[in-house]
Amino acid sequence: MSLPDVVLLANAAATWFMCGVIWFVQLVHYPLFRAYDPAAFGATMLAHQAATQKIVFPAMMVELVTALALLAWPPAGAPVWVPWLGAALVGVGGFATVLVMVPLHERLAGDGFDEALHRRLVRWNWVRTAAWSARGAVCAAMIALRQP
Repeated sequence: MSLPDVVLLANAAATWFMCGVIWFVQLVHYPLFRAYDPAAFGATMLAHQAATQKIVFPAMMVELVTALALLAWPPAGAPVWVPWLGAALVGVGGFATVLVMVPLHERLAGDGFDEALHRRLVRWNWVRTAAWSARGAVCAAMIALRQP
């Protein structure tokens, strides 16, 4: 297996892992925030952040590095714009995470549960859910189009 094939498969694996995580978070995890004990909400949020970071940070880093590598070694057979679209979607998910989601989580951890902040968290997470879902499709397209 060639290096570009390994990069492509690593990218797809990290992307599809994150796609599964983000859908679980959107449909199961974030809705459960309403059921957390209000007295322990801040501590629960801090524990959530620490545990989640251990799971998603390595996958996000693999996804980022391999998405950038695919710009240098695009899969043969895939149009040149496809890896660029994939990299742009990594940017959407990454920027939404760093600039919006992390600060919202920090506010919820510090201030306690707030319905308006929770709604904003869920609404913004749809941006990440859409970006990772589209990335999953981009990875599938690159795999399907690649030529040996």
